[in-house]
Amino acid sequence: MGPPTRVMVVDDAALMRSVIGDLVRQSGCEVVASCANGREALLQLRALAPDVVLLDLEMPVMDRLTFLRHARLLTRARIVVLSSVVEVGSPRAREARRLGADVVIAKPSGAVSLDLAATTGALLSDTLRRAAP
Repeated sequence: MGPPTRVMVVDDAALMRSVIGDLVRQSGCEVVASCANGREALLQLRALAPDVVLLDLEMPVMDRLTFLRHARLLTRARIVVLSSVVEVGSPRAREARRLGADVVIAKPSGAVSLDLAATTGALLSDTLRRAAP
């Protein structure tokens, strides 16, 4: 077995960064960064070289489209959008995929989804396992 999958969590809600980070660690992965916005994440992206970026779409400072465009130039990491504003096949999901997101997963209960592990945890864990180096 190789090294753990390295994950960067990008979400403006501190509570969600904590919930997502716990789920990432329970999946056997390592959280290498927890960022509150896209600008902060871009500054750390190249230096930290995560295998996966878990990205919320609704954040202050830098919009999702700008982040995705720049991130794709800086990294080959899988970018997993984890957001309350996407549904499979929605215009925002299609736009995220067009700009480089590899996977789009909807948060189950809005921006602060405390039930993430119970409702979407298995899908997220499976996505992280498939991204293993």
